[in-house]
Amino acid sequence: MGLFDLGDGERGDANTAARRKPVQSPLTLIMTIRSAEDFEALNARIQEIQSAPPEQNPIWIALDKLKIVHFARFVFLENNTKLAIITTYDGSFDDYLNEFIDEIGDIFNVLLQHMEGAPPLPVQRNRSQFREYVKANDLGAIEPFYSAYPRATVLDIQAALGEI
Repeated sequence: MGLFDLGDGERGDANTAARRKPVQSPLTLIMTIRSAEDFEALNARIQEIQSAPPEQNPIWIALDKLKIVHFARFVFLENNTKLAIITTYDGSFDDYLNEFIDEIGDIFNVLLQHMEGAPPLPVQRNRSQFREYVKANDLGAIEPFYSAYPRATVLDIQAALGEI
Protein backbone atom coordinates (compact mmCIF):
# COMPACT_ATOMS: atom_id res chain seq x y z
CA MET A 1 0.00 0.00 0.00
CA GLY A 2 1.43 3.37 -1.00
CA LEU A 3 1.58 6.44 1.21
CA PHE A 4 -1.52 7.96 -0.40
CA ASP A 5 -3.57 4.77 -0.77
CA LEU A 6 -6.75 4.76 1.29
CA GLY A 7 -6.47 1.09 2.18
CA ASP A 8 -8.94 -0.08 -0.45
CA GLY A 9 -6.59 0.42 -3.39
CA GLU A 10 -7.97 3.89 -4.17
CA ARG A 11 -5.96 7.03 -3.91
CA GLY A 12 -7.06 10.18 -2.13
CA ASP A 13 -8.59 12.97 -4.20
CA ALA A 14 -10.21 16.36 -3.59
CA ASN A 15 -13.51 14.74 -2.55
CA THR A 16 -11.74 12.59 0.03
CA ALA A 17 -9.94 15.64 1.38
CA ALA A 18 -13.22 17.56 1.62
CA ARG A 19 -14.85 14.68 3.52
CA ARG A 20 -11.91 14.66 5.94
CA LYS A 21 -11.89 18.41 6.54
CA PRO A 22 -12.43 18.56 10.28
CA VAL A 23 -15.24 20.40 12.00
CA GLN A 24 -12.61 21.21 14.64
CA SER A 25 -10.20 24.12 14.38
CA PRO A 26 -6.86 24.71 16.12
CA LEU A 27 -5.74 27.78 18.04
CA THR A 28 -2.10 28.27 19.00
CA LEU A 29 -2.05 31.67 20.67
CA ILE A 30 1.49 32.77 21.58
CA MET A 31 1.74 35.90 23.72
CA THR A 32 4.89 37.68 24.88
CA ILE A 33 5.14 38.25 28.64
CA ARG A 34 6.24 41.78 29.58
CA SER A 35 8.86 40.97 32.23
CA ALA A 36 10.17 38.39 34.71
CA GLU A 37 7.95 39.98 37.36
CA ASP A 38 4.96 39.63 35.07
CA PHE A 39 5.84 35.96 34.54
CA GLU A 40 5.93 35.40 38.31
CA ALA A 41 2.53 37.02 38.80
CA LEU A 42 1.06 35.26 35.77
CA ASN A 43 2.44 31.87 36.78
CA ALA A 44 1.07 32.25 40.31
CA ARG A 45 -2.40 33.12 38.99
CA ILE A 46 -2.45 30.30 36.43
CA GLN A 47 -1.27 27.80 39.07
CA GLU A 48 -3.99 29.02 41.43
CA ILE A 49 -6.68 28.56 38.78
CA GLN A 50 -5.38 25.24 37.46
CA SER A 51 -4.91 23.71 40.93
CA ALA A 52 -8.58 24.22 41.77
CA PRO A 53 -10.79 21.14 41.54
CA PRO A 54 -12.66 20.99 38.20
CA GLU A 55 -15.95 22.03 39.82
CA GLN A 56 -14.25 25.20 41.15
CA ASN A 57 -11.92 25.96 38.23
CA PRO A 58 -13.49 28.84 36.25
CA ILE A 59 -11.86 27.69 33.02
CA TRP A 60 -13.10 24.11 33.33
CA ILE A 61 -16.56 25.33 34.32
CA ALA A 62 -16.74 27.61 31.28
CA LEU A 63 -15.39 24.99 28.86
CA ASP A 64 -17.83 22.39 30.16
CA LYS A 65 -20.66 24.89 29.67
CA LEU A 66 -19.60 25.89 26.15
CA LYS A 67 -19.28 22.31 24.87
CA ILE A 68 -17.18 23.38 21.88
CA VAL A 69 -13.60 22.86 23.15
CA HIS A 70 -11.98 19.46 22.70
CA PHE A 71 -8.66 20.29 24.34
CA ALA A 72 -7.11 23.33 26.02
CA ARG A 73 -3.81 23.96 27.75
CA PHE A 74 -1.36 26.62 28.87
CA VAL A 75 2.36 26.29 28.10
CA PHE A 76 5.17 28.65 29.06
CA LEU A 77 7.77 28.91 26.28
CA GLU A 78 11.21 30.38 25.63
CA ASN A 79 12.46 30.54 29.22
CA ASN A 80 9.11 31.81 30.49
CA THR A 81 9.03 34.82 28.17
CA LYS A 82 5.96 33.63 26.27
CA LEU A 83 2.65 32.04 27.15
CA ALA A 84 0.90 29.69 24.74
CA ILE A 85 -2.79 28.96 24.92
CA ILE A 86 -3.43 25.94 22.73
CA THR A 87 -6.96 24.76 22.01
CA THR A 88 -8.94 22.67 19.57
CA TYR A 89 -12.52 23.86 19.17
CA ASP A 90 -15.66 23.39 17.08
CA GLY A 91 -17.18 26.07 14.89
CA SER A 92 -16.00 29.39 13.56
CA PHE A 93 -13.21 31.48 15.02
CA ASP A 94 -15.54 34.44 15.63
CA ASP A 95 -18.17 32.36 17.44
CA TYR A 96 -15.47 30.66 19.52
CA LEU A 97 -13.88 33.95 20.51
CA ASN A 98 -17.20 35.60 21.37
CA GLU A 99 -18.22 32.64 23.53
CA PHE A 100 -14.85 32.76 25.30
CA ILE A 101 -15.22 36.48 25.95
CA ASP A 102 -18.73 35.94 27.31
CA GLU A 103 -17.77 33.03 29.57
CA ILE A 104 -14.18 33.70 30.66
CA GLY A 105 -13.41 37.23 29.56
CA ASP A 106 -12.29 38.03 33.10
CA ILE A 107 -9.62 35.32 32.87
CA PHE A 108 -8.31 36.92 29.69
CA ASN A 109 -8.33 40.30 31.42
CA VAL A 110 -6.06 38.86 34.13
CA LEU A 111 -3.72 37.18 31.64
CA LEU A 112 -3.48 40.10 29.23
CA GLN A 113 -2.40 42.52 31.98
CA HIS A 114 0.98 40.81 31.75
CA MET A 115 1.37 40.73 27.96
CA GLU A 116 3.22 43.00 25.55
CA GLY A 117 1.01 44.62 22.95
CA ALA A 118 -2.18 43.48 24.67
CA PRO A 119 -5.47 44.94 23.45
CA PRO A 120 -7.38 47.42 25.60
CA LEU A 121 -9.09 45.85 28.58
CA PRO A 122 -11.59 44.65 29.50
CA VAL A 123 -11.95 42.34 26.52
CA GLN A 124 -15.72 42.35 27.03
CA ARG A 125 -15.83 46.00 25.90
CA ASN A 126 -13.04 45.71 23.32
CA ARG A 127 -14.05 42.64 21.35
CA SER A 128 -12.75 43.71 17.96
CA GLN A 129 -9.34 44.70 19.34
CA PHE A 130 -9.13 41.42 21.25
CA ARG A 131 -10.11 39.51 18.10
CA GLU A 132 -7.37 41.25 16.11
CA TYR A 133 -4.83 40.58 18.88
CA VAL A 134 -5.68 36.87 18.93
CA LYS A 135 -5.57 36.64 15.12
CA ALA A 136 -2.19 38.40 15.04
CA ASN A 137 -0.72 36.08 17.69
CA ASP A 138 -2.25 32.78 16.53
CA LEU A 139 0.39 30.67 14.82
CA GLY A 140 -2.23 28.76 12.89
CA ALA A 141 -1.59 25.27 11.59
CA ILE A 142 0.10 23.82 8.56
CA GLU A 143 -2.85 22.42 6.64
CA PRO A 144 -4.33 19.95 6.52
CA PHE A 145 -5.16 19.80 10.21
CA TYR A 146 -5.40 16.12 11.20
CA SER A 147 -8.29 14.79 13.24
CA ALA A 148 -8.98 11.14 14.04
CA TYR A 149 -12.68 12.04 14.09
CA PRO A 150 -13.01 14.89 11.57
CA ARG A 151 -16.82 15.09 11.56
CA ALA A 152 -17.38 14.74 15.34
CA THR A 153 -18.05 17.76 17.53
CA VAL A 154 -17.65 17.81 21.31
CA LEU A 155 -21.41 17.28 21.58
CA ASP A 156 -21.25 14.28 19.21
CA ILE A 157 -18.48 12.69 21.25
CA GLN A 158 -20.17 13.34 24.59
CA ALA A 159 -23.44 11.90 23.24
CA ALA A 160 -21.66 8.79 21.94
CA LEU A 161 -20.08 8.31 25.37
CA GLY A 162 -23.43 8.78 27.11
CA GLU A 163 -22.23 11.92 28.90
CA ILE A 164 -25.13 14.12 27.79
